Amino acid sequence: MTRLNGKVALITGAARGQGAAAARRFVEEGARVTIADILDEQGKELAAELGDAAVYQHLDVTSEEDWTAAVERTLTEFGSLNVLVNNAGIVHVKSIVDTSLAEYERVIKVNQVGTFLGMRAVIPALTEAKGGSIINVSSVEGLGGMAFLMAYTASKFAVRGMTKAAAMELGHLNIRVNSIHPGVIDTQMVRDAAGGAEVDMKRVGKRVALRRCGQPEEIANLQVFLASDESSYSTGAEFVADGGATATHSLL
Repeated sequence: MTRLNGKVALITGAARGQGAAAARRFVEEGARVTIADILDEQGKELAAELGDAAVYQHLDVTSEEDWTAAVERTLTEFGSLNVLVNNAGIVHVKSIVDTSLAEYERVIKVNQVGTFLGMRAVIPALTEAKGGSIINVSSVEGLGGMAFLMAYTASKFAVRGMTKAAAMELGHLNIRVNSIHPGVIDTQMVRDAAGGAEVDMKRVGKRVALRRCGQPEEIANLQVFLASDESSYSTGAEFVADGGATATHSLL
């Protein structure tokens, strides 16, 4: 359990769900982690659980000032920064005609602009560290569209494209940038989007080849690989973990 020894990571949206799973796995593999989120109570509880290897930092990913503070806190606490996981995101389920401009812009601001601000904020620190890894969390909706997810799909396609542009720009600095594309992962955000507490996630999962939903820990394992030196020749790439959802079309 030493694949991330010596590495320092900043993970957004890390107070719960996929982000929390990533924080736990990174610490298990030897990393030190800044848990960044707007869910202060849950974030502080997770940092306390993980001990000296983790700190919590309030971060609204749409705020340039918050990004500056999060990077500075990480450098102050741990002395360097090697990995950014742009995990924070929101979803909005509504038909196109019923989606207001404000609703659309809110999703874009968090998912797309937040990812841009995060990449921009960490580049000086990663450069100082002689390289690093940026992991942008897109979605299967960054590979194909879904009805009632116009804003979310647009934002996740943008993350996919931004990842490739950043990879080309930052490669000479030994900064790798990759996107991951989770499918239906059993998190609170997905449950809420699918219908709330009463939703049958087993029924949802039966629609994919593996006949089940994914677990946050399965995405965290992929993030460990991309954060580690094992993925040293991977950049500008798309890593899909969707149980086979994108392996077919929707006619049957």
